[in-house]
Amino acid sequence: MISSAALAVGQRHQAVLVDDLTRTQIVQYAGASGDYSPLHTDEAHAAAAGYPTIVGHGMLTMALAGRLLTEWLGDDRVTRFGMRFSSPVWPGDTLTGAVTVEAVNDAEDGGTAELALSVVNQDGAEVASGYATARL
Repeated sequence: MISSAALAVGQRHQAVLVDDLTRTQIVQYAGASGDYSPLHTDEAHAAAAGYPTIVGHGMLTMALAGRLLTEWLGDDRVTRFGMRFSSPVWPGDTLTGAVTVEAVNDAEDGGTAELALSVVNQDGAEVASGYATARL
């Protein structure tokens, strides 16, 4: 975990979120989230919908990015977090997340940092982007 004093505009933190995402992980997330859409769990349904295989949950990608934030900053600092999903995530994908400090706002109570997030697959294609605010 990084100290709040060490955050600076332009600073970037990057890590592999998942290496070789498995169908089992996707189905386990369905169970944890309660999202049993057959697009996430049923090969035949996904194929009938025009997909090459089941699709990873967008919120699974967001959860992995959230873990990147909390492991770097601490789980008690993130006060705002959102993502936009731009491309599907498939079994076999390796996802890498990056957090960039865009602003540091000093205040008597410690202030905040404004962060940009990006998640890319093994081909370098961005699958999600987002934002977060963290207390310093």
